[in-house]
Amino acid sequence: MELLVKSVNAETLKTATLVVPVSEGRSLGAIASKLDQQSNGAISAVLKHGDLEGKAGQTLLLHSLPGLRAERVLLLGVGKDALTDRQWRKAVGSALGVLKNLGGGDAVLALEEVQVSNRDTYGKARLLAETVLDATYLFERYKSKKADPRALKKITLLTAKADTAEVERAVQHARAIALGMSLTRDLGNMPPNVCHPTFLGELAKGLAKEHKNLKVEVHDEKKLQQLGMGSFLAVAQGSAQPPRLIVAQYQGGKKTDQPYVLVGKGITFDTGGISLKPGAGMDEMKFDMCGAASVFGTLRAVLELQLPINLVCLMACAENMPSGTATRPGDIVETMSGQTVEILNTDAEGRLVLCDTLTYAERFKPKAVVDVATLTGACVVALGGHTSGLLGNNDGLIQDLLSAGRRADDRAWQLPLFDEYQEQLDSPFADIANIGGPKAGTITAACFLSRFAKNFEWAHLDIAGTAWLSGGKDKGATGRPVPLLTQYLLDRVAV
Repeated sequence: MELLVKSVNAETLKTATLVVPVSEGRSLGAIASKLDQQSNGAISAVLKHGDLEGKAGQTLLLHSLPGLRAERVLLLGVGKDALTDRQWRKAVGSALGVLKNLGGGDAVLALEEVQVSNRDTYGKARLLAETVLDATYLFERYKSKKADPRALKKITLLTAKADTAEVERAVQHARAIALGMSLTRDLGNMPPNVCHPTFLGELAKGLAKEHKNLKVEVHDEKKLQQLGMGSFLAVAQGSAQPPRLIVAQYQGGKKTDQPYVLVGKGITFDTGGISLKPGAGMDEMKFDMCGAASVFGTLRAVLELQLPINLVCLMACAENMPSGTATRPGDIVETMSGQTVEILNTDAEGRLVLCDTLTYAERFKPKAVVDVATLTGACVVALGGHTSGLLGNNDGLIQDLLSAGRRADDRAWQLPLFDEYQEQLDSPFADIANIGGPKAGTITAACFLSRFAKNFEWAHLDIAGTAWLSGGKDKGATGRPVPLLTQYLLDRVAV
């Protein structure tokens, strides 16, 4: 989808469809009033019939209004008061739902008058642009019959001349985030017989070939053994698919600048291992690599924007399968840090690949480390599918991530990480157990990871509820938390 920004009078535009707002109570703003005057009262005459009340998300399509160059005018209800982020997205989505079924190849959105709570011009425009671009996503590479091409190819955002630069910046950022989300969704939606650790390693190498300031190393089993990553290797030892630790180093800042590090859980399929999951819905365990996929997506957005920052992305990729060589409940492994772990449940495998990867992250002397993982079903129980769980050892970092989530409309919620929860991980046979019992599962998982993150500022995002939509025709990866992570990095460099 081509997305343009223009500062012109709406009534002079030649377009297939012009979208204009109408407030609740059929109140016309400045743009709609000019169009009404230009069309000899055609819009107000239609509204008098009561076909549109102006409630947020309502639409009414008008054809061939006199005096206008637009072939159609789509009236979009925007409510009475300032819209919330969700209402704004839903209203824009309603308009897009109409536009995609029309024959026109272009459309103009004259929505700059709409007020969105706690959003300036940039913030409102970026949410609009992200909603438009995200709506174009389609995953059909494994369909023998593809969808018919959509007629709509270009959307223009109208804005006041004084706001043009801010809206163009918003569109630039939105386009990068949408590209990142698209990559994340593609990787999550791909079947696990294609999207396995080796595939992801080759993907990373391909990105490095396209970008001179990106260096990629892919560590195989032999290298992981040399590094002493016994916990990481334990997860993969039951699978025919070899594990990979992907190390992607982006240098956009000075060589002396400390990097920010993103760590992603990349379990490309999770059967649970010997602690086998129930069969129903197990196909969705291909989404257990969405943490790594979101790190890939964030890296893609950073590469698109060429942010002046140093970033290291570590993707811990493995497949968790049951077999004669698989890890057993009761096994004890030694981590890269030297700490030993009693594996009480082989389905608590994400933390086993992440803990060694967090230890590996120390060598980069990071400014901060954020790990991202579809880690616990307990997080879905606690927060549902709307909000990611957030825990960490540094309040400043936590607040930065919470703020980024609010700005990006990709929210997280902080959960406690009190010392009392650490006691649930005590083991009589090893330094630590990999599960802490049925209580506070999201917190005890983060407690486990915290023992490997003592030498840097660290935060953990549990995206088990937000990374994909479960079941039904809309099942699929969401692309979250790419907006949050990208906003966090944007905030670090203020561009």
